[in-house]
Amino acid sequence: MLGPVILAASRSDRMRRLVSAAPVTKPVVDRFIPGERVDQILPIIRDLTDRGLELTMDVVGEDITRPDQAEAARDAYLELIEHLGPLELGTRAEMSVKLSMFGQALDGGHELALKNVRPVVEAAAAIGTTVTLDAEDHTTLDSMFAIHEELRKEFPETGCVIQAYLFRTEDDARRLAASGSRVRLVKGAYKEPAEVAHQDKHEIDRAYVRILRTLMEGEGYPMIGSHDPRLISIAQELARLAGRKLDEYEFQMLYGIRGDEHLRLAAEGHRMRVYTAYGTDWYGYFMRRLAEKPANLRFFVRSMVSKG
Repeated sequence: MLGPVILAASRSDRMRRLVSAAPVTKPVVDRFIPGERVDQILPIIRDLTDRGLELTMDVVGEDITRPDQAEAARDAYLELIEHLGPLELGTRAEMSVKLSMFGQALDGGHELALKNVRPVVEAAAAIGTTVTLDAEDHTTLDSMFAIHEELRKEFPETGCVIQAYLFRTEDDARRLAASGSRVRLVKGAYKEPAEVAHQDKHEIDRAYVRILRTLMEGEGYPMIGSHDPRLISIAQELARLAGRKLDEYEFQMLYGIRGDEHLRLAAEGHRMRVYTAYGTDWYGYFMRRLAEKPANLRFFVRSMVSKG
């Protein structure tokens, strides 16, 4: 019940100011976003990879209203890639990008986002890694998939994200599985209307399993974005039934959530990738993490009560 309320708050400037100014906010945010600058995040990258984990890096930032802000987002990713290169991690450290940060919502946004994201994908390929295009609200997806298709002509390892709660996703999954793409499946974290998305948690879970089966039986590389123990077990069974080896799919979880499970899966030989965000414009990302799971909200409220 609280999820839609929190998602609405994620778009409120007043709530942004209140949460950002609260003295207890930073230590709680640090659980999910371990740094604001590249130099702060590099020790995190080294620590996680030393423990057998992989990463996908997200430079957080939203509400792009001018072309120069979109260019700044591009440059932030290029700076990250410049620092990743000497680490020689290859695909153990890839990047996730939201096309809204690259100007997708501006006038001429589709072309602008493609223009800005292409240098990031090129630079990532030059150091032996790749980029995944994150999914945002349903109105942006046709543009995202078109950019994904265009980028894959030259960089076939470019990945994309699909969201189980959207009605369209089962068709999207069949198309992407047949094309051999890298696809991350998540439940979905945006407030979507009942005309386009499942609203019931159990319906979303059932859709997730159906879509995951399609991906596992297809020609692509499935990336299971979930912290749900039941879905993780189902994913392992579907992979077994599809005859997939451990390096033919991977699990992905957020930094700061179920860290012990990250290590357990890696110790069993699974590819386990940690979605690690950093940057100064963390508010929207942080609020969606609260909305996704009641335990995250309880953690935040307890911290405010105990420290406030």
